[in-house]
Formats: sequence, structure tokens, C-alpha cells
Amino acid sequence: MKDILEEIVAHKRMEVEQFKRSIPPTMLYDAVEKMADQPVASMHKSLMESESGIIAEFKRKSPSKGWIKEQGRAEKIPLSYQQNGASALSILTDEKYFGGRDTFIKTARESGVTLPVLYKNFVVDEYQLFQARLCGASAVLLIAADLKLDECRSLLKMAHELKLEVLLEMHAESELDYAALEPDMCGINNRNLGTFITDIQNSYHLAELLPKDACKVSESGISDPQTVRELRNVGFRGFLIGETFMKAENPGDALRLFIEKMKL
Repeated sequence: MKDILEEIVAHKRMEVEQFKRSIPPTMLYDAVEKMADQPVASMHKSLMESESGIIAEFKRKSPSKGWIKEQGRAEKIPLSYQQNGASALSILTDEKYFGGRDTFIKTARESGVTLPVLYKNFVVDEYQLFQARLCGASAVLLIAADLKLDECRSLLKMAHELKLEVLLEMHAESELDYAALEPDMCGINNRNLGTFITDIQNSYHLAELLPKDACKVSESGISDPQTVRELRNVGFRGFLIGETFMKAENPGDALRLFIEKMKL
């Protein structure tokens, strides 16, 4: 089977070049420069201070499962997450594989969302960092498996210059040297992005190998409040959850019930 991540990244590089032809980099950079004085909410601070640490994800589709909620509305679900106790939000902006768009973040902001928002995409070019800042994101996802160490270092530096925080995602021990780049948050993905096989044990295994003072985020495959309690006990402070909420009739209500069960 072809590695799905390789396919996605190859398409993303072509897509970015198309974006650049549509909106030249200088035009995009000028638009972002005008936002330089606008404050950006800190996802790191929100997670470290939160009792739940839930990063609720607006995810309409996935490559492995197809449409989860095709009619999910960006002006409703993210705000509902905020109203029902989310510590931060993640919004998918990849269109081909995840049914997302940059405009979903802008729409969520216009609906009243003030929480930190993660720009969830496959970032391979600094152009995308400017796209993230322009649409209203607070942080961006960088994936170790997508990037060489020097590429990741350069993108992290540029993100910080744009006042964006970085959630750096790792999946295996071989990628843990990326943590030395000192991202704002260290993510452990329980889902192998090549095969889409999920194993929550990945977080438990890698937690003790990360820097002790890192803001640790567990991603994917979390569906049980007890799992969150156990992950908190081994040092995690953020928990990115999407499908568990999005497949519910009302994702915001599902989040509220999840947090209530965490407290039992």
C-alpha cells in the first residue's frame, strides 16, 4: 500500500505552488504585516492552565474514514466547543483529504470564537504560515515526519516571528530529536500517518522520553475520559480529540458530557 502521508505531502507541495500563483507571496506577506499589532491567544498557556486540556477539533472528513460530518458548519461547531468547555480548538484546513478550508478559521472567529485555534494542515512551506496568520490561527502544526530537521527549525522560527505558536508532532522515537527545537508544544500522534493505524499506547511509551518541562499533547484515538485522566498522570496537558465529538449529532454537547465524565 502506498504511504498515505507521502501522497498527501506531494499533493500539498503542488497545492502551495498553485496558491502562490493565485496570491503572490508578496501580496500575502503585506496583508499579514498589517496584522502585526493584533494579539494572538496562547495555546500553550491555555493548555497548561486548564483542568481538562481538551483541544476540540473541527474535522469533517478523514482519508481513512471518509466524511464524518459533511454538513458540519464552521460558524456553529467551533463556537459550541468554546461554549461547552474546550481549552483550545483545532480546525482542519486541508481540503482534498480532510474537507477543510482556511476560511473555516475566519468564519469561526467571526462567529465569536476567542479561544486559541490550531491551524491543522500539512505545513511544508513558510507561505502556509502566513496563510495561517491571515485567517486568524493562534498556532500551527508542524509534523516531524513531513520535514527535515533544518526545515522544521526554519519554519518554527518563522512561525514565532509571525506570533504563531507551534505544536510539533512526533510519532516515533526516531523523531524525538525534533523536540530539541523547543517548540511551544510537543505532540505525540497515536496514529501512524502512513498507515492510519492508531495505538494510544504510543503516548504512554514516548511521554517519558520527552523533555520534562514540555507542554505535552496527545493526539488521535482518544475516546474515553478515563484515558485523558491516565494521560494527565504521565505528564500530558493537551488532548486533541476530533472524531469522538464530530461523529455525535451535537459535537458541543458531546464535549460537555466528556468533560463531565472526566470529573467523576
